[in-house]
Amino acid sequence: MGRKANRVLSEDITISEAQKAYVRRYWLQRKKVRIYQIIILVAFIALWEIGAQVGFINSFVFSSPSLIIKTFFEMASNGQIFYHIGVTLFETFVSFFLVNAIGLFIAIILWWNDSLSKILEPYLIVLNSLPKSALAPVFIVWLGNNMKTIIVAAISVAVFGTIITLYSDFKSVEEDKIKLVYTLGGKKQDALFKVIIPANIPSIISLMKVNIGLSLVGVIIGEFLAAKAGLGYLIVYGSQVFKLNWVILSIVILCVVATGLYKLLGLFEKKLSKH
Repeated sequence: MGRKANRVLSEDITISEAQKAYVRRYWLQRKKVRIYQIIILVAFIALWEIGAQVGFINSFVFSSPSLIIKTFFEMASNGQIFYHIGVTLFETFVSFFLVNAIGLFIAIILWWNDSLSKILEPYLIVLNSLPKSALAPVFIVWLGNNMKTIIVAAISVAVFGTIITLYSDFKSVEEDKIKLVYTLGGKKQDALFKVIIPANIPSIISLMKVNIGLSLVGVIIGEFLAAKAGLGYLIVYGSQVFKLNWVILSIVILCVVATGLYKLLGLFEKKLSKH
């Protein structure tokens, strides 16, 4: 009996050590990936700066990291750059909220009414396939050259794909779970709020992570055509007056903003998964 207990204990210790080794390898791999990412970024910035300094690339056309930093501080001294960032972020958050709210609402309606979903499905597919940049000039004619046009343009980029994806996810929930709700005396709204939506929370969060990027893209498209402020406006205006440092700075800030928004939703997803 004593030998058996020792053997079991030894096996438990072996498994525990194997698990520890796996965790160590996992974190080591993550560190290596992060280090390589930083090395690539630093090398790119260094080569860009050196190329501009020695004349290998035209600093007037391609700018340089030092010129971008200088331009940022010049525009930050009077708050100009923060104003444009704030406008773009506001438009992005409004369009992001509306895309997810409208997408979820219409997907629920389509799931609720199967006949309506069959009628509207081909139209949703066609609308989702349309190049949204082609719709922006039409929105300007309809709504005017203002922020409403930009937000509607941003919504049009993501909302149809959101509706189609959510509706497909709702329909893919196991039929047996829904039948069980009906068997226990539940109604359609019980199936919706106790089965369909809870089962699709991970899909909704994943879709939100996609939509934040699409909303930002839609806002920039709208700002290219109908804006008096924002990072998209800076890109267009800077290219028109040959202030290409403004253009490159705006693009760099857009990369940082897009990464930050995605990470923010990633943190929200992790926090939600713990509860």
